[in-house]
Amino acid sequence: MHSDAPKHPLIRPTERGLFCETGGFYIDPWRPVDRALITHGHSDHARSGMGRYLTSAAGVPIVRERVGHDAPIEGIPFGERRKIGEVHVSFHPAGHLLGSAQIRVEHRGEVWVVTGDYKTDPDISCEAFEPVSCDTLITESTFGLPVYRWPEPEKVFRQIHQWWRDNQEEGRTSILFAYALGKAQRVLCGLDPSIGPIGIHGAVARLNPHYREAGIPLPETIHANAETRSILRGRGLIVAPGSAQNTPWIRRFAPYSLSFASGWMAVRGSRRRRALDRGFVLSDHVDWPGLLQTIEASGASRIGVTHGYAAPLIRWLREERGLAAYEIPTRYAGESEEENPEEKPKEEES
Repeated sequence: MHSDAPKHPLIRPTERGLFCETGGFYIDPWRPVDRALITHGHSDHARSGMGRYLTSAAGVPIVRERVGHDAPIEGIPFGERRKIGEVHVSFHPAGHLLGSAQIRVEHRGEVWVVTGDYKTDPDISCEAFEPVSCDTLITESTFGLPVYRWPEPEKVFRQIHQWWRDNQEEGRTSILFAYALGKAQRVLCGLDPSIGPIGIHGAVARLNPHYREAGIPLPETIHANAETRSILRGRGLIVAPGSAQNTPWIRRFAPYSLSFASGWMAVRGSRRRRALDRGFVLSDHVDWPGLLQTIEASGASRIGVTHGYAAPLIRWLREERGLAAYEIPTRYAGESEEENPEEKPKEEES
């Protein structure tokens, strides 16, 4: 381990996940453990088989959707302190998706924060990111390169709306691929329903009720299937997971134009590799400027960097900011260019 890594870390990587020995718990473990603190409901962070779960109160329904309805899950309000073992923990909004949280761990005046996945851009589909002061910050680095700088979301949605209108003039269905949990709901919140009908794939439809119950202002949508294709074909915009591409389900809406909303669309070649007509730069992860702002706002003197472009970020922090920075190996996927397995269409939707 690099010399910048602490000799006696409050939170350390293990073969099961990030472990706080003083508290007797793991954060987003990838193997079964007795006690798991979960930052959010994406499948690379919330896995089944844990003895007990603790997550944000707002995130309980989504985590339950992921790990099983019979799983022992407890929710804690944002900002509430809870003593576990010899440490105090609290959950703070991460801005990644509904209920997503950073986890603050304090022991004898020393404070560590694990960000989980997060973004700092405005997004009405979830709680806004909240900077948390700490001594050591463990941050993701999915887009930890200077090339990743997100445009204003309003600009992106203007582009989406113009693409939708152009497709209507040509008699094409607009199909926009987005991750079924988090990104899809963010996209839906930004769409203008006056342009035309909005359809959703079944993978999105299964998760939307959790957002509606939380008061998130999703527009009226239509479940995109054989019964509704006459309403959507040539006029509508359908939000679907990328795994629906090249399936029988999608062919019923032909002719169509395909697009994808992702941070990866900022890089030339990503759209071509996926055989897309358009790519929209919209990410639920923090970009390079947001990463640096978050690190500075935390006041942390030591930075642990997980999944993504860890090495370039670590080098920059050491050379440009003089901070102690080190890599923490994890098994989180970040914003993968491929869809999660559970987002693949069911046979009845094919």
